[in-house]
Amino acid sequence: MTVHRDYDTNIKYLEQKLAHQKDKQQRVILIDQLASHYAYTDVAKARALLSEQQQLLLNWNIPDLKLNFHLNTAIVENQLYNFFLAEIHFLQAIDLLNERGSAIQQAEAFIDYAGTCTNLNKMESAMAFLRKAEKKLQSFPDERLQTRILCREGYLNLYDNNYSKSVELLLEADKGISALTSKLTIKDYYFLTLINSGLGKIYEQNNQHEQSVKAYLRVVNMCETMDIRPRLSWHYLNVGNGYMALDDDDSAEVYFWKAINVKDDVSLQARASAYANLGHCYLDRKLYDQALDFFNRAEQLYEENSTRDFYNFSILDSWKAQLYAELGEHERALHHFDNAYAYAEIIEDYRLLSEVCKSIATFYADLGNHKMAYDYLVEHDRMDQLYEDQVSKRERIELEVKYDAEKKRRETELLKLKATQLQLKALRAQMNPHFMFNALNSIQNYITSNDVTLAAKYLSKFAKLMRRSLEYSEQEIISLEEEMEFLMDYLEINAKLRFGDKLKYTIVVDEEIEDDIIGVPTMIVQPYVENAIEHGLRPKENGWIRVEFLMLEEDDNIILCVIEDNGIGRKAAKHLQQTVQHHNHKSMGTSITETRLQILHESEDNKSFVRIIDLEDTNTGEPLGTRVEVLIPIMELEIK
Repeated sequence: MTVHRDYDTNIKYLEQKLAHQKDKQQRVILIDQLASHYAYTDVAKARALLSEQQQLLLNWNIPDLKLNFHLNTAIVENQLYNFFLAEIHFLQAIDLLNERGSAIQQAEAFIDYAGTCTNLNKMESAMAFLRKAEKKLQSFPDERLQTRILCREGYLNLYDNNYSKSVELLLEADKGISALTSKLTIKDYYFLTLINSGLGKIYEQNNQHEQSVKAYLRVVNMCETMDIRPRLSWHYLNVGNGYMALDDDDSAEVYFWKAINVKDDVSLQARASAYANLGHCYLDRKLYDQALDFFNRAEQLYEENSTRDFYNFSILDSWKAQLYAELGEHERALHHFDNAYAYAEIIEDYRLLSEVCKSIATFYADLGNHKMAYDYLVEHDRMDQLYEDQVSKRERIELEVKYDAEKKRRETELLKLKATQLQLKALRAQMNPHFMFNALNSIQNYITSNDVTLAAKYLSKFAKLMRRSLEYSEQEIISLEEEMEFLMDYLEINAKLRFGDKLKYTIVVDEEIEDDIIGVPTMIVQPYVENAIEHGLRPKENGWIRVEFLMLEEDDNIILCVIEDNGIGRKAAKHLQQTVQHHNHKSMGTSITETRLQILHESEDNKSFVRIIDLEDTNTGEPLGTRVEVLIPIMELEIK
């Protein structure tokens, strides 16, 4: 395969350079390139290189290489089934990416970490990180990474037994990778093996064994061609199991031996299963000594595993019992049947218990002990019923979960629709008519006093402000940069045309926030700024207002906006409204905006996302102004 030859040539070139490279800093760079390849092809080499890189990086603080070290180590440890260690390195890498990484780098790390979360059975965390990756890709689309998200989501649906959705996602991911115009990387081929493995598993679960074998063979051929070896033992085992289900024991045996002899996959579980299944093939051929030898090897490997695999212990003892029964060693056979039953009982696997009971019933029937055979057939029926009840319960729970998810999706769509309607209502109530009247009146004064330059300048600004207000009524989401520009124009017109330069204002954004790519709900802050001006600052001679946007520490999906002024305070403002009828204006925008925030945050407990704090002198209690804190959800910004 030409692609593999290209990879092979490049890797050999890098290895030769590394072998002759004495400069330690250059070695670090070469190791970085090689480790990212070997993480998917030769984990033993990758681990050795990363160990050297770790030592070398102690002398050089190179953030990018340090980041790659953690990412490559996480992938290697994941390949070696050290999922907890992989998680540690992924989290360290994500911390570094939060400080200096690009959106694409972050998205890729989130997708990779989601795989480890899945292996750790942290399905909710896996989905949460895939959603984070999707948010990053909304602003920086990347077809390659999108296909990987589809692959990960396919596996999450596979583990939820939602096979139809899983097949749909995996096939879409496969189509997406095939459609990539750029050269496929070794990681792309790795994801192709994941996709076809997932499809093979679904076909296997649905007893479509011919399709299952074809899918698994595609995986094996790809791994052999591209030298992707870390999971090869499992892939060979899957092919062997498929052939075994098709009663093609000769082909099955070939792949079971391949699974056993692979050196790059350290999985004891895969080798143990291959030995056990080989034993079953030999048992079918009446080659009892060889079969028993394979069963014992399998048992030894299962024992060496860190977790007790009661499911496979049960199957192994059941097969041993069958072997001894055929040899006429009835006591040994009963001993292993009892073990098989006990192991299946520990894990409450009623399907397995049903099969064991049926085998024991057959055993007693062959001995002519019809009473015991009948008793175990009754037990078989009871376990079969318990299994059906278990399946029905699981299917009911799955249906309930799917129903709740669909219900939540529909509710979310309705809430978004309601939010849009509220947005239009809010924008219609957005501009205080006094503001517009005073602004136009001031512009007219410039005209009548023959100050044409200022009249033109502020008429242009006012027209721009009105035009934006109308444009934004058609949009649900704008960039934070656009929101700030709108506020800046609004405050400048107020300062110049209404307050005669006696209003000072500042808009500040946290340097961590990329305001040009972060989306926020349209004109979500302006009602609070207007309230500060109308109720707090208008009665003062010299006022100031400060608007600050900060990333919320507890949740990186929320921006904290702080609007602070040195106005007369809420108590005095309320008293003034009661005594001066002309100024009794209350912005409808704030109440509507609070409802919008409830919907946009998808809050079901009427939680408030706006906090108002009265600022007072700690000694005299004199009002010093008002501080409003608004929690704004970060929205997915459509790239134009």
